[in-house]
Amino acid sequence: MRKRSLILFIVSLSTLLLAGSPQSKEQNMTTVKSPTHARAKAKITVQSSEAKPYDQTAGPALVEINITETFSGDIDGESTVRALQIQRDDRSASLVSMQRFRGKLGGRHGTFVLQGQEIVENGKIKATWFVVPGSGTGDLSGLRGEDGFEGGFGKGSEGTLDYWFE
Repeated sequence: MRKRSLILFIVSLSTLLLAGSPQSKEQNMTTVKSPTHARAKAKITVQSSEAKPYDQTAGPALVEINITETFSGDIDGESTVRALQIQRDDRSASLVSMQRFRGKLGGRHGTFVLQGQEIVENGKIKATWFVVPGSGTGDLSGLRGEDGFEGGFGKGSEGTLDYWFE
């Protein structure tokens, strides 16, 4: 009886080891699909901008900025932005922002939210942003992505978004 149990154990162990062979791992890897990434580019044009003091109880002051902008290119539509800015004495600034985009991305229609972090120096803005997970609607449901934009502060920028769908 012990010999039979030992033989059964060896056969089971051999089966498990063969299942983990490089050939079967390759076969398993080809059935697992990873997200396909794409890159979208757009010209971003500021349509309106309004700055209001947010907190001036101490220096430097905090300012709330409301912006409407349009995107043209692979990202095509409009966006409303709310940003909080700290204006430093050296005329540079740091911002954090949220914006809801409405329009098309890669031929798909819907909305999504971008969260950004921006630095302004010498009249130029440089930013990083990412798609807030779960914020995509319509054909953009499941959208993920990140990248940023650069340009003249309040004058428009060139933006890119490396994106994929979950």
